[in-house]
Amino acid sequence: MVQPVKADVTPSAPPPTSDDRIGKTGWRILTLICAAQAMSLLDRQILSILASDIRADLNIGDAELGLLYGTVFALFYALFSLPLGRLADGWIRTKLLAICIAIWSVSTLMAAFASGFALLALSRLGVGIGEAAAQPTGNSLIFDVIPKGRRSFAMAAVAIAIALGLGASMMLGGIAADWWNHAFTTGAPLGLSGWQFAFVVAALPGFILVLLLLREPEPERGKSDGIATKKDPAPFKASLALFAAVAPITNWAMLHRRGAPARSWVANVVGLALIVAACTTIAQLAQHFSPRPAIDFGVLAINPHVLQWTVVGFGAFVILNLFQSLKLSDRPAHAAIASPTLLLLMGAGALQYAINYGVMGFTPSFLMRSYGLSARETGLNFGLLSAGLGMLGPLVAGPLADKANRYLPGAGRIGLTLASLGLSPLLAIWVYTAPEASSFYLRFTLYSLVLTMWMPPLYAMMYDLVLPRMRGVTSSAFVMISTLSGLGIGPYAVGMISDANGGNLGSAILSVNLVAPVIVVCLILAMLFVKRDENSLVPRCRAAGEPV
Repeated sequence: MVQPVKADVTPSAPPPTSDDRIGKTGWRILTLICAAQAMSLLDRQILSILASDIRADLNIGDAELGLLYGTVFALFYALFSLPLGRLADGWIRTKLLAICIAIWSVSTLMAAFASGFALLALSRLGVGIGEAAAQPTGNSLIFDVIPKGRRSFAMAAVAIAIALGLGASMMLGGIAADWWNHAFTTGAPLGLSGWQFAFVVAALPGFILVLLLLREPEPERGKSDGIATKKDPAPFKASLALFAAVAPITNWAMLHRRGAPARSWVANVVGLALIVAACTTIAQLAQHFSPRPAIDFGVLAINPHVLQWTVVGFGAFVILNLFQSLKLSDRPAHAAIASPTLLLLMGAGALQYAINYGVMGFTPSFLMRSYGLSARETGLNFGLLSAGLGMLGPLVAGPLADKANRYLPGAGRIGLTLASLGLSPLLAIWVYTAPEASSFYLRFTLYSLVLTMWMPPLYAMMYDLVLPRMRGVTSSAFVMISTLSGLGIGPYAVGMISDANGGNLGSAILSVNLVAPVIVVCLILAMLFVKRDENSLVPRCRAAGEPV
């Protein structure tokens, strides 16, 4: 049985400070985490601007691109975020993040030598595994060096970094590919195409950040909250145990080892049966709606819809196993994470990521197809616009959310998220029906400003609803759920609908906004529960066995 890391609050534990000033260490670590997040998005999203060239070179469709952009990456990103998030709760986070950045940078470099779908998919797999540590480790570090009253600001800084990474992926990808193609019309070095060279350029900055992180000392865990946390005696053992507990097949061995009651076995088997039945049915319906040829992996050929829903089903089963594992091995963490407010916020965020990744994954292709733009001008114009707006929105939202939270604790942050996510789908209809590129960019400016204001308040609220030692695994749980919904379904759904409608990306992109009413309902319900769940956090965890 995996023992939870016990938070030890004694008279010697440092009291939480009321000083909201960010110290030198806080600024330095926040800068490094923001750089890591920017590079993460750069390596993850560069595929979107290169999609047209890759589509032509590898002779694949939009559905397959959706698999590469979302599903293949999402499976390993989500699965490995769980053990790596647990490792972040007990090991040296700066070193863990450095190792994982090295892994995803090498994997990005691998894409430069892909000559078929299989190697490109393998590259995306490696990027997913490496980037799995970015959010859990980064958020855990930030919340240990940033005062509570400035955490929405810190999350806004992270959101700005993400926007910069997203914009840089489009600008760098489009410019690098275009320059290479014009510079080497014949006899390119190593036989690389422009899109392959762009992956080389994207991979290199990560290695510099690795060296900087290896020099950074580990901050004291829980200090900014006044909760001194004991050193985890066996973080790798606990991480491997969590991986075994959530992975299919080994999860049953862990249920047996932990003496799970009969009701846990029944819930697990029935849940698996329902997941298999649902995914099988959806895969068949998808093939009927948008028929696609099988993808050749050399040793076998797999229908893309079957691959898609196998991955989604796998992820859904892992989520079921995660919550069962927490209930058996770390009841205080389960008591905190399973609160109604936190689950509703995770659900709203996951559905919004389906919209975000579906929209951003195919908007560059939409601009090129609909308005006849080149990859270079799309990457430069749309990349710059996305980066600028992605910075401005969180800059407003972060301080605004902190101020709203002072007047309406909890509900203020959620209210700002609700305003952003309730209005943005209506603006999307106006944006993606623009008659020409200039009109699109003008409309997209307002749309993006509204849309980018949701992340800082929602993230700050989620991590305030758990104890400091639980932030890594909480972040991993959200990564798993949001990745399964966002990257795992959003781009695939847009690509599939586009293929079925003869390549009409505008209507396909708008279709993912149909989940917006569910998001609004989740956030309204969260506002009703947030004050109760925030006030009851410590008593709930104490009743579950946490010595606080």
